[in-house]
Amino acid sequence: LDDVVGQTHIVSRLKVFVKEKQMPHLIFAGPAGTGKTTSGIALVRDLFEDKMKLNTTYLELNASDARGIEVIRTQVKDFAKTKPPEGIPFKILILDEADNMTADAQQALRRTMENFTNNCRFILICNYSNKLILPIQSRCAVFRFSPLTDEEIRGRINHIVEIEKAKLTPEGLDALVYVCGGDLRRAVNYLQSCATLDEEITQEMVYKITGKIHPSEIQEMIMTA
Repeated sequence: LDDVVGQTHIVSRLKVFVKEKQMPHLIFAGPAGTGKTTSGIALVRDLFEDKMKLNTTYLELNASDARGIEVIRTQVKDFAKTKPPEGIPFKILILDEADNMTADAQQALRRTMENFTNNCRFILICNYSNKLILPIQSRCAVFRFSPLTDEEIRGRINHIVEIEKAKLTPEGLDALVYVCGGDLRRAVNYLQSCATLDEEITQEMVYKITGKIHPSEIQEMIMTA
């Protein structure tokens, strides 16, 4: 959790769960690329440490792929109903893109959460928590993730550039921050794409890769039209 970028208030709450070795079911809601899945996995790592490697301790599923009721009744239920390994207070199941589940699947998930809460805690990750049925929402602590600030994104991009020994111009960094719109994952993906084209990453390269134009250029085009 110490390595999570931004979301300071949320991270501090999650660290309390680690310290107390106890947590409720959780909902992580917010825009893409703000650290929801990363925070969930970091929480599991800090809670279980080396025991995270045990297959019986932690499971991550993507609800876009496993959105039907049968997956909830089989794979999810089978994982949740078995007791955790010795020395582990409970298992954790991370369900990414949970707001893509069908209504029937959500009802089945609600019953699984109710019946096996002593064995397993759920972390439901979604863009919109209001797409989850109220009985699920009421059984979870909801954490709302915000888009990262420009400075937070700058700091992480500079950290990556330093480790990878890449060359990024100041204007290129400004362009990456602008085009990602608070989505750090998008910024990192754009950075990687640019790095495959040339040793030095420039503003022009970023805009070419992303197909975007800076507002100042648009204004200039309008004024000269």
